[in-house]
Amino acid sequence: MKAAILTVGTEILFGQIVNTNTVFLSRELNNLGIDVMYHYTVGDNSARLKELIVDIQKDCDLIITTGGLGPTQDDLTKETVTDVMEDKLVYHEEIWDEIVGYFNASGKRKITENNKKQAYFPSRATVLPNERGTAPGFALKNGEKIVICLPGPPGEMTDMYEKQVVKYIKDLSEGSLYYRLIRLYGLGESDLETLLMDLIDGQTDPTLATYAKEGECYLRIASKRDTEKEAEAAVDEMLEKVRAIIGPYIYSCDNEELSQVVGRLLIEKNLTISCAESCTGGLFAKTLTDIPGISEVFDRGLVTYSNAAKREELGVRSETLGKYGAVSPETAEEMAKGLHEVTGSDICIAVTGIAGPGGGTEEKPVGLVYIATYSGNGTTVKKCNFMGNRDKIRNRAMLAMFHEIHKILGDT
Repeated sequence: MKAAILTVGTEILFGQIVNTNTVFLSRELNNLGIDVMYHYTVGDNSARLKELIVDIQKDCDLIITTGGLGPTQDDLTKETVTDVMEDKLVYHEEIWDEIVGYFNASGKRKITENNKKQAYFPSRATVLPNERGTAPGFALKNGEKIVICLPGPPGEMTDMYEKQVVKYIKDLSEGSLYYRLIRLYGLGESDLETLLMDLIDGQTDPTLATYAKEGECYLRIASKRDTEKEAEAAVDEMLEKVRAIIGPYIYSCDNEELSQVVGRLLIEKNLTISCAESCTGGLFAKTLTDIPGISEVFDRGLVTYSNAAKREELGVRSETLGKYGAVSPETAEEMAKGLHEVTGSDICIAVTGIAGPGGGTEEKPVGLVYIATYSGNGTTVKKCNFMGNRDKIRNRAMLAMFHEIHKILGDT
């Protein structure tokens, strides 16, 4: 199935908001085995929207739109799609009751008469209730062509897609599709493809596709068979072949973030952790505390940015700082050991480096980072050289910290 994603909204064309909906839908549709051929954005203009939909349908079986489902006069997606798909709008009393209920429950504002517009849908449409807002979506078929209209706010759109659209699309497909997303750290996309080339060459089913992500990469293994059980078995068989080649780089076979995997393992193993950050400025602690339940094991995070903070909070010796500098394996090691003395945590991790854009030298360039970890197995120091701007270096340092902890957790 070939698809296009069509975002509706003049504010997107004006650059007033970032179009994250297209990124999300492209990734998710690809994971379902649907080829996304085009991305389009059009303003709140019915004539241009109609012309675009007609043109897209010459080459695509599926169009997913986001935006233009609100109650105001410039929200014209529903009316335009109904016209193109040769249908008529009909009133749904039950949908109106749900909208009224949402307003009453939220207590945000009074409902107005124009909100009733959101209770009208094409007569042949499958209505997609909106659990997070007042604009339901819908799916409409006309012959072999399908248009699925979703609300513009990302939270509403993603919730509707995950809870309703995925099932709708799967029900349209002949056979059953099953896929797994394998996450890896420490291996670039080109190296990953090279290592798996014997499996990728001549692939039919299951299929393998590699993708790059900031500081890491991932692999999709997908199969389409008569039943989901058969597809799942085919994917699992291919996964074992993949493991035999790149097993040490895999940290998740269920599309989990590295931080999520580390957090889950810390909680499962009941191992406490503390961190001391310099160049990352608290980014590691922030990411860790995004994980629900992490308070069971996360003791504290210290941002010891200055030399004085490293001395006073962690006991780093003045002699060490004077002889080797703040960015050195010696300082990183003393930071981790000092953190353990202060906290007694099972795992203590410390980072120091040069995030840039200034501060680098020939001996210690921008991107040089040292990560020290203290655990029951002793203290280790990892030297890293990252490329990119300040944000990229800090993010990659943070990922490397989680990777170092993941290695420790694998040994416990």
